[in-house]
Amino acid sequence: MNEETPRRRTREERARDRQAEQDSYVSDRATARLSSRPRSGAPRPRTGAKRTLVGTIRDLPAYLKLLFGLMSDGAVSRVDRLLVIGAIAYIISPIDLVPDMIPFLGQVDDVYLLVLAIQRLVKRAGRGTVTRYWPGDPRALSDKNLARVIGAATFFLPGRTKQKITRLMGRW
Repeated sequence: MNEETPRRRTREERARDRQAEQDSYVSDRATARLSSRPRSGAPRPRTGAKRTLVGTIRDLPAYLKLLFGLMSDGAVSRVDRLLVIGAIAYIISPIDLVPDMIPFLGQVDDVYLLVLAIQRLVKRAGRGTVTRYWPGDPRALSDKNLARVIGAATFFLPGRTKQKITRLMGRW
């Protein structure tokens, strides 16, 4: 009976096997994702864009609190106060360019208008004035983050809706 006892694997061998399993899993998921892509060649939504918008939609009450605070601030001009009132009315109103009854997409136009209004307020009233009323992390109001939210909303908004909101904002 000359059976050899199985040799114990080293830590490096175990790590290499785990990495190979993970690589195989990732490769299988990527292949499945590519095969489920629509044949029309239409781009699929980026999960990061959707995640960005869902986070912003969850923070809508905080953004409304910000807008209500800015309505009474003396550093905000009358025109910008009217813009704030209009943004609040649009967000709260169930009558939108994209109805709020449509899950997720119904809030995307609200987020787009909201972020455009906040970008304008940051430029006109100053970042300090805006962050004074923001209950969350001030980094959420950074130019980079606001641009990221705009980009994500742009991906999901129909072209005409985006044009109408942008045109409306441009009039102010």
